[in-house]
Amino acid sequence: MNRRPIADLPAPGTRVSLRYRLPAGSQPPLSDVVGHLLATEPQIRVRTKTGAVVQIRPEDVVVARALTAAPVRTAQIRATEHAAALAWPGLEQHWLGGWLLRAAGGHTLRADSAVPLGMDADLGSLPEIVRWYADRGLPPLLAVPSRLLRILDAAPAVHESVMLVGTPRTAAPDPDVRLLPRPDAEWLRMSGRDIPVRVWTAAVDGQVRFAVLPGVGAARAAVTTAPDGSRRVGVSAVAVEPSQRRRGQARRLCTALLSWGAQQGATAAYAEVSSGDAAALALFGSLGCTEQHRVRHLDARSLRT
Repeated sequence: MNRRPIADLPAPGTRVSLRYRLPAGSQPPLSDVVGHLLATEPQIRVRTKTGAVVQIRPEDVVVARALTAAPVRTAQIRATEHAAALAWPGLEQHWLGGWLLRAAGGHTLRADSAVPLGMDADLGSLPEIVRWYADRGLPPLLAVPSRLLRILDAAPAVHESVMLVGTPRTAAPDPDVRLLPRPDAEWLRMSGRDIPVRVWTAAVDGQVRFAVLPGVGAARAAVTTAPDGSRRVGVSAVAVEPSQRRRGQARRLCTALLSWGAQQGATAAYAEVSSGDAAALALFGSLGCTEQHRVRHLDARSLRT
């Protein structure tokens, strides 16, 4: 007997609880799974907290509930942000009272902002941060992760992004995806951004790779080490040609880079995407990444100490 699937499931990346039918004759006839939703078609895939992936036919789902995200410790946020800052360090770095100041000539928001990584970071450093960026002809932008720093009387954010995290896994090599230690002319063209090569390749005590699918798209990844000693791979700059803008092609680039990261010893993966970029959120959600925290970018001149 054909069963109609239940109502629409939440978006991939959501933490869910599902009750579903087991094959005919099973005792008990139903089972439950709690985890993060990886995909909803052609089969439902849920990753549990142990890392196991459960596959379910949509028509077998009896009850589906979206759950609140599992609690995230501040130490986890700090570790992710530290690894991400080293993966996008710009061309110049300066530590100031728990803040890491980065400058890259104004070419990219990530590498041209100050992030509070140390426990001692506070608003008392703002005047010096403003001066440091003014000396370089740059706006004093702060990248403030949620829960790492309490900012009172904050002006509206210049930009907000979502930090998604997951687990990198090795995959069979994709014969069409080339992984390069430095971006070549094809990669630079596919990226669609006018950023100097030395900014693209910069990483502090880490490794960088550039994935290119000729005629289709390009992406970047870096493996760096967090203060807790864990190695983490961050995927960024995913760009796919408009005529080729299908999730499957972007997945191929990201899968190749995440697999490379796992081979380098990375045990965690992350991607920072714009909060309004539904396509990117869906892409990384389909790869098993879920929201850990958000990052607000603020102009230090708009804040009061």
